[in-house]
Amino acid sequence: MKLPAALRLSPRWAPYVFLSPFVVLFGVFGVFPLVFSLYLAFQSWEPTSGLGAMQFVGWDNYLFALRDEWFWKSLQNTAWLALASGVPQHLVAIPLACFIHASFKRLRNGVVGAYFMPYITSTVAISILFSSLFSTDFGLINVGLQAIAELPLLGRLVPGTAVDWLGDPDHIKPAIALIVFWRYVGFNVVLYLAALQTIPKDLYEAATMDGAGRLQQFFFITLPSLKPMIFFGVTLSVIGGLQLFEEPFILTGGRGGSDQSGMTTAIYLYRMAFDFNDFGAASAMSWLLFVVVALLTWLTNRAFKPNRSGA
Repeated sequence: MKLPAALRLSPRWAPYVFLSPFVVLFGVFGVFPLVFSLYLAFQSWEPTSGLGAMQFVGWDNYLFALRDEWFWKSLQNTAWLALASGVPQHLVAIPLACFIHASFKRLRNGVVGAYFMPYITSTVAISILFSSLFSTDFGLINVGLQAIAELPLLGRLVPGTAVDWLGDPDHIKPAIALIVFWRYVGFNVVLYLAALQTIPKDLYEAATMDGAGRLQQFFFITLPSLKPMIFFGVTLSVIGGLQLFEEPFILTGGRGGSDQSGMTTAIYLYRMAFDFNDFGAASAMSWLLFVVVALLTWLTNRAFKPNRSGA
């Protein structure tokens, strides 16, 4: 049965009609919040007073953020966590991916799935699990450390008393960094393993015939071939590390922990908006964080940019 001519969709407008759901959703949930946040960064506004209570304050929110010592402390915490969790991820993921690629054939998918499992597991479940592991009195980590402390030779390397991982300002950041590392190292392993499968085997065969050992093949064939994927993985780590929110938020109860040692910039933005009801300052800080992310991403791009010789 043919539709009436008035109900038929013209081929000229068909692409726009099929694209319209995505465009509408992207505009409502993507473009509008971004533009409204930029507008809000120049306003003083408490949401409980309604939209009519907005007052234009110019650059005052940015000046407040730049003078706020807690904002700078949150940036320092974020940078520390990003470095402490991001750098080991790649230092471990690259050789681990090479080992899996060379050692496992039939069981490769199962091994990769096991390493990838923490990445797809709920962040809340992971944080609750590690909250129990890091418990001061009954956590398995402290139980293991106390067992090692009783050994004659290794006892001097660990503290003899229970460590307050989530309450001590000196230990909360290493605990969070360990969780982030454990969760995302498998994701990087998958990235590098996919890149390893694209390297031609002829290169390794030729290098073997020329007398190159495995270590030489790793540094002169594998690493240069992985450079584009390393750039991609490091870029994701930089962006994700500077936006770290879920793990420290759950572990610290949304307060940043003792002496705010676990408070990242994303947590401080959340508290500024929803605890202190200062959405203008929170929006200004979010755009300052965007500038930091953009700058570090540009520096990462410069670091991995090929030189004139093409290396």
